[in-house]
Amino acid sequence: MDWPHELADQLGWHWDHQLRPRLAGLTDEEYFWEPAPDCWSVRPRGRSQAPVQAGSGEFTIDFAFPTPDPPPITTIAWRLGHIIVGVFGMRIGNHFGGPAIDYETFDYAGTAAQALTQLDEQYDAWCDGVRGLGTSGLAQPCGPSEGPFADYPMAALVLHINREVIHHGAEVALLRDLYLRRPA
Repeated sequence: MDWPHELADQLGWHWDHQLRPRLAGLTDEEYFWEPAPDCWSVRPRGRSQAPVQAGSGEFTIDFAFPTPDPPPITTIAWRLGHIIVGVFGMRIGNHFGGPAIDYETFDYAGTAAQALTQLDEQYDAWCDGVRGLGTSGLAQPCGPSEGPFADYPMAALVLHINREVIHHGAEVALLRDLYLRRPA
């Protein structure tokens, strides 16, 4: 059994047949659409009301520590930023030799097209990294960058990332459905 291929293919099938096709034609208006009051989003620097505005470029992402209860609704821009940075980017930097990426210093996309380019780049780098692990690499511990999960095998991290992308991708798809059916 080629486990690295199988684990990458689990996400790959979802990516190719569900998530990525659902992102085709994403407009800037949809990307920034706020379906409820007090949403968290990606915003031009200085325009956020969130307690934390992270990012190094012209746009920042909204956060708070601790996260409010209940947590705010998030925009497509926020969800994609989370997948790009917190799901893929940080792990690529920690485990596959990619550049160090974190919420505070990332240059967030100001358009849907830029975000999709960032997303595609991070997805490709993640899948290349997973395929390059080999069976023995999947059995190795994740290491200290994964905090309390440091002793878990890399296979557990790969499965977790697959779940995260599927989960947050479904949220983005739902937001697109709601956007199309919003009141005039």
